[in-house]
Amino acid sequence: MTTFASGTTGSNAKDVLTRDALTVLQPGFTGTTAPDWLLRRLGEGLASVGLFGRNITSPEQLTALTAQLRAERDDVLVAVDEEGGDVTRLEVRTGSSFPGNHALGAVDDLELTRAVAAELGRRLAACGVNLNWAPSADVNSNPSNPVIGVRSFGASADLTARHTAAYVTGLQSAGVAACTKHFPGHGDTAVDSHHALPRIDVDESVLLERELRPFRAAIAAGTRAVMTAHILVPALDPDRPATLSAKVLTDLLRCELGYTGLIVTDGMEMQAIAGTYGIERGSVLAIAAGADAICVGGGLADDETVRRLRDALVSAVRSGELPEERLAQAAERVRTLAHWTAAGAADAQLQADEEVGLRAARRALRVTGADGFTPLTTAPYVAAFTPVANVAVGDETPWGAAAELARLLPGTETGSFAGADAGLATLAAAGPRRIVAVVRDEHRHAWMGAALDTVLRTRPDTIVIEMGLPQAPARGALHIATHGAARVCGRAAAEVIAGE
Repeated sequence: MTTFASGTTGSNAKDVLTRDALTVLQPGFTGTTAPDWLLRRLGEGLASVGLFGRNITSPEQLTALTAQLRAERDDVLVAVDEEGGDVTRLEVRTGSSFPGNHALGAVDDLELTRAVAAELGRRLAACGVNLNWAPSADVNSNPSNPVIGVRSFGASADLTARHTAAYVTGLQSAGVAACTKHFPGHGDTAVDSHHALPRIDVDESVLLERELRPFRAAIAAGTRAVMTAHILVPALDPDRPATLSAKVLTDLLRCELGYTGLIVTDGMEMQAIAGTYGIERGSVLAIAAGADAICVGGGLADDETVRRLRDALVSAVRSGELPEERLAQAAERVRTLAHWTAAGAADAQLQADEEVGLRAARRALRVTGADGFTPLTTAPYVAAFTPVANVAVGDETPWGAAAELARLLPGTETGSFAGADAGLATLAAAGPRRIVAVVRDEHRHAWMGAALDTVLRTRPDTIVIEMGLPQAPARGALHIATHGAARVCGRAAAEVIAGE
């Protein structure tokens, strides 16, 4: 077992520099056990590991994996992207037991948000995870946003700020560090930064009042980490995206907002950075700008990536491009967070609340047309109008209401439909059975709205479940807005339909 409490460990300055360069990396890997190369890097100074859905099959397996990592380095930061709701890694193959931010914002009960985050944190901590890349503090002011949507508490800066703070408090009460994202705010974008570089063209006064308010609240609540956004905000820096901007990370976040915790980049292999600067150059610029940890591993998850980034940082220090003091400061912030998580885990004494996610999902429902609705007693046909999933959500996590309806109404059948003929295909597949049409962000997909038009013209008794942002008009014999597509959201909707 190896513990490194100081960046000065090592026989000479070269060892210290190399160790610090490894310390600031948060890489991923493939497989459900730690590969030999990763364990070796932990012995050399790597201090953080990022886990993704591909690494997790069960709580028991995850617990064994984190124990394997800690057998090599007992103060390792083990991070995961577990927002609950649509973005889940703990329950990537079943769907989440927790509704996402938008459902919590719809209920607008701060104690409920805190309780949900505390229970989620308790489950993470029980599995050995001590850093969560959550919550999303983005104000979803652009309803056409392709990557945030229901991951946001809402379109109100005030509501988002209040619930961000409650979430941070709840999560960290379990000894799990919150990583509030995506600074300075990814809500007012129409481009997914996984694919290209988004741009927010608003005045600085708007940014200060809208985008930054939830981050101020998170900082006041003591968030231990903040994740950067790969977005260009000309009012703050016309030349470089936030992740690479000293004006954004140092001048604004550190100096103006007074933040002293860890700054983590969003995934450096996302095209907003990898396709413009490259991951090596981008990583050097990010640390120089004020970031403390480089997140990489969602796509590039191998030893060669770690070596390339380590060598790029070392070379930048030796060439004078990156001050050695800045790298040492970044590495020390990583170690400081590791020490906090160890102390926080020891102090956390939370009681389990297994049903809090379902209670929240039930309260988040917005039901239209219930007065004249008679619950179903026979098995329906569930038509899922399925858009292409964004990268953050992924396509491996099941969504919808079919499984939960099948549990309550045995014999329920389902199909997935998309494109211009989705409506006619649904009618043909359903036959005489009652149709439950499940949509996700109908307002963003013209084909989806057209499919509903076709189905409702022929079958006006169709039940509609909206599991994305409920921006389109409510229609159907019964319309249920769940404010998210988590498994518990589907269960809550199914209970209404079956009269449970």
